[in-house]
Amino acid sequence: MPFINVKTNAQVDKEKELAVKSALGQAITAIPGKSEGWLMIDIEQGRNMYFKGTDEPCAMVSVSIYGSASSSAYDDLTGRIDDILSGTLGIDKSRIYTAYFPTSDWGWNGSNF
Repeated sequence: MPFINVKTNAQVDKEKELAVKSALGQAITAIPGKSEGWLMIDIEQGRNMYFKGTDEPCAMVSVSIYGSASSSAYDDLTGRIDDILSGTLGIDKSRIYTAYFPTSDWGWNGSNF
């Protein structure tokens, strides 16, 4: 039950959006027990974002997961996310933040896990 929200000031055409979506679907497996089968993704592109005082391409990525993971799993996923956004959208890795939000409460299909 992971959710990845990517906010970026980069312009993302449909081809790049689908490439990011597919790559994130593979990347989520860095978190044990997580797969694309339960992954929800939101890509918010063309945002008015500034980092280090400039509007050069940047991204803020939020990863919400049911349960938790080890620091090494989060580190692995951060590296994968950075590679995806850098390679696909041309965002310098030093201009990407990733935050993790593990939770023990997650609702789906009218009830909670």
